[in-house]
Amino acid sequence: MTSTPTTAAETSRVADTHDLIRVVGARENNLTGVSVDIPKRRLTVFTGVSGSGKSSLVFGTIAAESQRMINETYSAFLQGFMPSLARPDVDRLEGLTTAIIVDQERMGANPRSTVGTATDVNAMLRILFSRLGQPHIGSTNAFSFNVPSISGAGATTVERGGRTIKKRESFSITGGMCPRCEGRGSVSDIDLTEVYDETLSLNEGAIKIPGYTADGWMVKIIGASGFVDPTKPIRDYTRRELDDFLYHEVTKVKIDSSNMTYEGLIPKIQKSFLAKDRDAMQPHVRAFVDRIATFATCPDCDGTRLNAGARSSKIDGRSIADVCQLQISDLAAWVRTIDDPSMAPLLQGLQHTLDSFVEIGLGYLSLDRPASTLSGGEAQRTKMIRHLGSSLTDVTYVFDEPTIGLHPHDIERMNELLLQLRDKGNTVLVVEHKPEAIAIADHVVDLGPGAGTRGGQICFEGTVEGLRASDTVTGRHLDDRSRLKPSVRTPSGALAIRGASTHNLRDVDVDVPLGVLVVVTGVAGSGKSSLIHASVPGRAGVVSIDQGSIKGSRRSNPATYTGLLEPIRKAFAKANGVKPALFSSNSEGACPTCNGNGLIFTDLGMMATVSTVCEECEGKRFQAEVLEYTLGGLSIADVLALPVDEAVTFFASGEGKIPAAHTIVARLRDVGLGYLKLGQPLNTLSGGERQRLKLALHMGDRGGVYVLDEPTTGLHLADVEQLLGLLDALVDSGKSVIVIEHHQAVMAHADWIIDLGPGAGHDGGRVVFEGTPADLVAARSTLTGKHLAAYVGA
Repeated sequence: MTSTPTTAAETSRVADTHDLIRVVGARENNLTGVSVDIPKRRLTVFTGVSGSGKSSLVFGTIAAESQRMINETYSAFLQGFMPSLARPDVDRLEGLTTAIIVDQERMGANPRSTVGTATDVNAMLRILFSRLGQPHIGSTNAFSFNVPSISGAGATTVERGGRTIKKRESFSITGGMCPRCEGRGSVSDIDLTEVYDETLSLNEGAIKIPGYTADGWMVKIIGASGFVDPTKPIRDYTRRELDDFLYHEVTKVKIDSSNMTYEGLIPKIQKSFLAKDRDAMQPHVRAFVDRIATFATCPDCDGTRLNAGARSSKIDGRSIADVCQLQISDLAAWVRTIDDPSMAPLLQGLQHTLDSFVEIGLGYLSLDRPASTLSGGEAQRTKMIRHLGSSLTDVTYVFDEPTIGLHPHDIERMNELLLQLRDKGNTVLVVEHKPEAIAIADHVVDLGPGAGTRGGQICFEGTVEGLRASDTVTGRHLDDRSRLKPSVRTPSGALAIRGASTHNLRDVDVDVPLGVLVVVTGVAGSGKSSLIHASVPGRAGVVSIDQGSIKGSRRSNPATYTGLLEPIRKAFAKANGVKPALFSSNSEGACPTCNGNGLIFTDLGMMATVSTVCEECEGKRFQAEVLEYTLGGLSIADVLALPVDEAVTFFASGEGKIPAAHTIVARLRDVGLGYLKLGQPLNTLSGGERQRLKLALHMGDRGGVYVLDEPTTGLHLADVEQLLGLLDALVDSGKSVIVIEHHQAVMAHADWIIDLGPGAGHDGGRVVFEGTPADLVAARSTLTGKHLAAYVGA
């Protein structure tokens, strides 16, 4: 039974829930009991310095509660198979609608995933070729590189007249997988000298694979399997022993009365290392893979992943492998040439999806591009495609800096797409820093005034014009425009790149000046990253800081990630005459009740897991006796609770003086992370904070050339000036700095600009300008030049 409002106040409140998302008392992370009303069916942009609480409000509170409530509508049985979502720390949320999160998370580490499979375009193409391809070779599976061709026989039982009859049947599956590379497109060759030391026995530590220690369980299984002698050097193995050691198929063995699985090292390496995404590996594992394996394009399928049968069936002279290699903008044009009334609905859906790729600025991609190689911005835009054609309305779309990785020219198109979603009757929430994206907002919510403990408050709500007139940090910097430098530095040399042809590069020759600040720019897909990352990293003295994400759990924090904890632990141990292991919450010093987590997690089965602060250690993670040891009057928990700014002073002098620690925290301060606590879990950091943490870590590397990939990612307008000062300091200290960047303030500040284009994909791949920013603005001969000229007011 529905109750009817009886008072004017109640009527107004009911109306509000139809037109507003109301947040009351939000306290996620650093939010200080925030209350805010967000208009529905409007585009609201959330601004504020990095770490001010934008993501905590939008993703950690609004989107999280929407998803949790949707999950609760499913049966208890289904909820048991779904991830547990804790209720956000908020007093009340009203007016929520279904939230669809379009974030920057990479699209997975599965090496079999491509742009085509991740967006279902491959599935549509497989149907198309199974119907129209000549010669006809079978169903859609015949065109899938994830389905092998197998045949065999089996038995089924049926009941007839009360009798059980066993019936033998043969079966066959015709898949499109290349048998040589198993649908991966590449084959690997393994250097056995990097897998084991033949002069040693298993018991002496012959195996060099990460995790295979002489006293470890993996090596114990091999030694106790009966196939090899663990006391004999590997070079003394018989041919049979060596074959069993390296290539034996999976088999059951009994060890200590337990049934275990034994498998040769090579197939185990293939499954555990080579079949996984290299970029998602831990650094030491990635280094091992790089040492042992060389990868080459599969000679049987020429990298297409498909067998000969799948490649033989064609439409208008093109196989499915051929069309997946096309640039998507060209593929869209090819699909338009197919005229078959029986396939009209499929062709219409395929055409719409391909056109969406072009509209969103991803027409330069190909469907066979591995999904794991997409940048965060490309991944976010790829996810956005499936929503553009959706007929759903009154949905809340949540975007995390959708302009990341976009040239100013491309931001205009992204803005149009966001407005399209709004105009269909949806609520669009966007976390953003770019003034071009803030400008299209119907409503702005500015958080701050600072970051971390100095943020978490609503500083402004209203229109863009109101924000511009406000005295908030964002309002004061909204119209910031950098000027071209009156003079530029003189290069001390040059780094020569010759014949660069990775991806869409067209045999590019370019000299990158050294001893100066070089900015490499161009529209998305023009070849910037291909030019620099394929040619510069790996050379002597080069330190490359790419966009690879930092994997962080509650146990990881700035102190552990940067190596800061090590000198701190040693200093505590020396001052108190005990072992350093006591001062690690992941080792001997951990609170036994919460195992060093600081929290107790209670699994409630089908309901959300509940976390509560550990009563034993009060969230400090350490045993009580460990906290009695002090350094400079502080316990280890007190030190990890210090903000970076205070830690700089603490480690500089007195009893707390630790030179190695001071060097690291000074770098953290220099990259604008002075407000972070040393022990703050990495999984509470924003994307911008994680990027700058990575930069601080690499500032300690000994290198003459620094390569940075979009260091302004996640930076507030007010923080960009500090970043430019840091880049200047690096150059003035004798370093060469090469920055791949779209931010126009960084372009204006450069000593030298290399602009690629003129377009994306096969319309790019060329150097269209080399020179100073002033020359680029004066010439206005490229898209970058035109936008930079408008930015600096020239």
